Amino acid sequence: MFKPLSISLAITAAFPSFAVADTLERVVVTGSNIRVTEKEGASAVQVITAKQLKASGSASIADVLRAISANSGNSYNEQYTGSFSAGTSGLSLRGIGQKNTLILVNGKRVSSYATAQDLQETFVDLNSLPMAAVQRVEILKDGASSVYGSDAVAGVVNIILYKEFAGTELSAQLGGATGGTGQREKSATLQTGFGRLQDDGYSVVLSVDAQQRDKLQQSDVSWMRSADFRGQNGGALSWPVTNFTGGDPTRLLGGAQGPLHLTPYNTIDPDKSGTVLAYNPAPYTTLIPGIQRVHSSLRGTLRLNADTEAYAELLHSYSRADQTFAAPLSVSSSLRAWNNARQALDTIPVVLPVGHPNNSTGAPLPFTATLFDLGERQKSDKVTFYRLLAGARGNLAGWDWDASFGRSGSRLEETVNNFVNRYEFEKVLADGSYNFADQSKNSEQVRQRLRLSTLRPAASTLSTIDLSVSKDLLDLPAGPLGFAAGAQWRREKMDSQTSTAVLSGTELRPALNIINGSRDVSALFAEFNVPVAQKLSLNLAGRADHYSDFGNAFSPKAALRYQAADWLLLRGTVSRGFRAPSLPEVTNSTAVSYTTVVDKLDPISPKQARGVTLITGANAALRPERSENLNLGFVIAPSSDSSVGIDYYRIRQHGVIGTESGTTILANEARSPGKVTRDAQGRISTLYVQYGNQGERSVSGFDLDLRHRFVGKEWGSLTLNGQLSRVLRFAAPLSLGEAATEGAGTNHFGAIPKWRGVSGATWELGAWSNTLTWNYVGGYTQGKRPEEKVAGFSTIDVNLAWKATPAATVSFIVQNLGDKRPSWDSSTDFFDYTQADPRGRFASVKLNYKF
Repeated sequence: MFKPLSISLAITAAFPSFAVADTLERVVVTGSNIRVTEKEGASAVQVITAKQLKASGSASIADVLRAISANSGNSYNEQYTGSFSAGTSGLSLRGIGQKNTLILVNGKRVSSYATAQDLQETFVDLNSLPMAAVQRVEILKDGASSVYGSDAVAGVVNIILYKEFAGTELSAQLGGATGGTGQREKSATLQTGFGRLQDDGYSVVLSVDAQQRDKLQQSDVSWMRSADFRGQNGGALSWPVTNFTGGDPTRLLGGAQGPLHLTPYNTIDPDKSGTVLAYNPAPYTTLIPGIQRVHSSLRGTLRLNADTEAYAELLHSYSRADQTFAAPLSVSSSLRAWNNARQALDTIPVVLPVGHPNNSTGAPLPFTATLFDLGERQKSDKVTFYRLLAGARGNLAGWDWDASFGRSGSRLEETVNNFVNRYEFEKVLADGSYNFADQSKNSEQVRQRLRLSTLRPAASTLSTIDLSVSKDLLDLPAGPLGFAAGAQWRREKMDSQTSTAVLSGTELRPALNIINGSRDVSALFAEFNVPVAQKLSLNLAGRADHYSDFGNAFSPKAALRYQAADWLLLRGTVSRGFRAPSLPEVTNSTAVSYTTVVDKLDPISPKQARGVTLITGANAALRPERSENLNLGFVIAPSSDSSVGIDYYRIRQHGVIGTESGTTILANEARSPGKVTRDAQGRISTLYVQYGNQGERSVSGFDLDLRHRFVGKEWGSLTLNGQLSRVLRFAAPLSLGEAATEGAGTNHFGAIPKWRGVSGATWELGAWSNTLTWNYVGGYTQGKRPEEKVAGFSTIDVNLAWKATPAATVSFIVQNLGDKRPSWDSSTDFFDYTQADPRGRFASVKLNYKF
């Protein structure tokens, strides 16, 4: 028989941090502005407690959040080294992009990262947020535009920091990869607090955490260091061909030197013959940057009187990510430099003049060469993040109210080394002072003339004013009628620039992501919680937003909660939302980036991915993306120690903003020849794209949440939990005007595995606490080659904690216990880094001390 216990008590048992007395406290749960007693409401909210954060063994909040099953795909961490946002980490609920997931800290917004991910996605960098100060994380997994605004289409992550903390807690953690890569990681935290609001009338909490991790190169990983993947499905010898004259790679410019090897051409392209010069790119490829991070959080609360308290908080962080940006620069017929007057790229001739020591012919000689003696190109990203928030809350005449203002910002300084000076290159090319065929003969003076170091600055700021009120307006037969309303204003500004060397045309093969824009957003919102019957409640919410750059939008939402029995909860929500075009999508922005395409018309490497220039244009005529969300679910709690929840979601977005992929452009080159520019050899030099409202995207699936706890005096307690997400549909057009293509279980739109899950078991016995976590990512097919499968991938993490004394705890942590490799994916260089990482088994020891 089912025990007649409320769902709220079942959830309280599953999350001990919510444990309360006989009378449940009224609290605000993420997704609503109305205080309620139910811990499980009409919307599905996943809660990660401080205890669970520690049990994960992770040193960053980003690693914990990215492991949740609802993070379906299209979210990036610092493994995405080729982006303008290297070293960052974001979250993409339901796989529809980081720009559609809203990140809050203590229910309030923080600034987006200083520049955009993939040129268009503005997002909050999770790597800039603290770990030690987190009391719990609430993840709302349905649309919440009606409550929070346009960037909550897929859901909301609310990171809640400690308001009170008694005593001081220190921890230190040291670990390393066991597979011989040499990568090490260390971290430390400090958490201290004094004062209790109830007794002292004030509280202050200070938290600091720091993390340092070594850089991981491709050459450090045994199965990738040769860059020879011919034994893999669709794999190849991924060695770039270089140092040749004309358009024929077999016409060698010099011989084997430095990392160059004489290589049979057919080992790189089976349809070719002869011998070429090629090199192993592994030593020049960073898989995971080296990082240094320090986060601090200071929060104070002061009780002004029995009904009013003031609060203030300061978040600050410094992050640095260092990586090998790329191999030394290769110069060829597609070499470019930026012309700021024309707002376009100039082609720089790469031709050995008559009389040059490397030109034995009697005519100018085009050539391709890699300038190895200048050294690998390096990049370092330094980011400073802050948020200052102050406000007051209280109760006046029966109204709960909260008013605050805040200022937040993210500032980036990106430096690069060993890039190449265009004007010096032109000089040495003309006067013959640089030897391309035998670079060992070059003087250090000439090399220094060619080397170029630059600084790229970027900044993003957010100013906010928030005011909200709530009250039970009247008593209805089934309970009180709850009401909440509020007003918000914010100013978003992004100023992402490029280096002076790029603007002056000095840097060869420049990359630009210039964004300079701002907007004001004002909003009014209201919400009613209507008790229709004793066990049936209806929540109605609406939000009106005004954007200074495109106009108005209204987002309604209705949610129904039915306590069908003490052990059964039925729930559902329906809403409409929107996403405003991001600043880089609509402002007068300029983007020059580089992508890789396989061009079957390429005369040199028609079967190998090759880098080309991509010029992306903003579009001031963009319309907002509109969305419709539907969520249906139920929770069964047969006892206070068990719960089962299943929730179905469906998101339909209209007018999704994007650009055509390089693959799509090449497949339709005859129809749109202006989008492709080829050089004299017939090789692609440039692709041109512009943001547009591409069409409709439809996403659906379900989440399964299972929890059970066994309690026994002799054998301790065992807590089991599991979350499993299944993507049923992920459909969108590949190009404007085309029919929708199904992407669930494929990588048409980034890797979207149909299944993703995480399950854990925690056994606590006496001084021991042991947590075993299973992470699973399902397989998927190649979008362009459906016969090729990418296998599923799973890992097991272990955290064994021993309470040596009442104050000291020692933990032994092993991530990826089975030393599993990520699944091979031929559409990427090796594997999809949004789904896995290459570190293998990683073991750590952690010491925690309280006093």
